[in-house]
Amino acid sequence: MAKKKAPDEVDLHGMTVDEALARVCDFLDCSQRAHLHRVWIIHGKGTGALRNAVWDYISHRAGIMHYCQADPQRGGAGCIQVDLA
Repeated sequence: MAKKKAPDEVDLHGMTVDEALARVCDFLDCSQRAHLHRVWIIHGKGTGALRNAVWDYISHRAGIMHYCQADPQRGGAGCIQVDLA
């Protein structure tokens, strides 16, 4: 049986801030266990509430080497690129 690959992105559209942060926590835990080096968190543009909450969460999370706004082809201002340690 083939080993299931961990996804390299998570989409938070339509979630509340609390739902999104719980999903981001689970996603990053899974990504780190799968030894992924780069992942993307899609939060959308909207009001900025999800973006601000996720950026704040990531800034305090262990195991993050670097994070930045994604390139335009990956979502630009609606997505965060995260490099994992």
